Amino acid sequence: MNEHAETGAGSVDVSVVIVSYNTREVTRNCLRSVYEQTSNISFEVFVVDNQSRDGSPEMVRTEFPEVILIANEENRGFAAANNQALRLAKGRYFLLLNSDTVVLDRAIEKTVDYADRRPRVGVVGCQVLEDENTVQQTCFSFPSLSSAFFAATGLSTLFPRSRLFGREWIGWWNRDTEREVDVVSGMFMLARKEAVDQVGLMDEDYFIYAEEADWCFRLWKAGWPCVFAPVARILHLEGGGKSTRQVSAKMYLQLQKSLLLFHRKNRGLLSWAGLKALYILNMGARALLFRAFCVLRLGRSACERARLAGASFRYHLFGVEPTQ
Repeated sequence: MNEHAETGAGSVDVSVVIVSYNTREVTRNCLRSVYEQTSNISFEVFVVDNQSRDGSPEMVRTEFPEVILIANEENRGFAAANNQALRLAKGRYFLLLNSDTVVLDRAIEKTVDYADRRPRVGVVGCQVLEDENTVQQTCFSFPSLSSAFFAATGLSTLFPRSRLFGREWIGWWNRDTEREVDVVSGMFMLARKEAVDQVGLMDEDYFIYAEEADWCFRLWKAGWPCVFAPVARILHLEGGGKSTRQVSAKMYLQLQKSLLLFHRKNRGLLSWAGLKALYILNMGARALLFRAFCVLRLGRSACERARLAGASFRYHLFGVEPTQ
């Protein structure tokens, strides 16, 4: 526990929770930025390590002894790891922060101040930069069958700023104005303890992906809106996803599995069945198309795309999990 923390629930302003998985160097930079950029509010920091093999837990113990470290002996996934810390957290707010981010310009303090002035807001997200000139397209709409269809057919890519086809990622919005959103992206997600107490922690059935969509959906149903507020900024290294890119085929499929879970849980059986059928058709077609491109040597990534689509197709049709 750091010098700001006291005892008792709600005794600090914010509990920062960082989940790490083989991201030692970026986790170090993230932690440094938290401490360098946060001094006018009380806070505590948790790092939950999901069985890293790169010395991440040792780095945290040695260089940041004030951090509350939870070192798991297995990779429990993003939702479960966050929940481990949230059950111990003492903050009025809980901040879920990706390990591959850097806090800029007192972002945590500014976001807490914003939330304090809006007591009925459940979750607040901030502006996320990929570099000094590029604002990342964070926050999105709740998953829907129509959005999945537009993504599968490429319509959302061809017409990203369309109010219809670009609806999932709100493609016409530049992330430079305050607005209520369906889902705040989990890389920087300030959640009010009072709201979390009402709806519960993250659903641990999600290993990774869509857990924040499910959480925000439950908060929205309970009357706690999510808001994007460009009052603060963070830097998201490499546009995100270093830890998840390490197991590409499994992670490629994992997003689909998580979205299927969201639909079954929140949209109903028909929506789940429709999405399942869409994945079978889309992944089958992609596997055949990119295999042909691979054989004809059309495109350097064709073989890799064929492999990923084929792995997903085999899972959706036969239940075969990819090994890598």
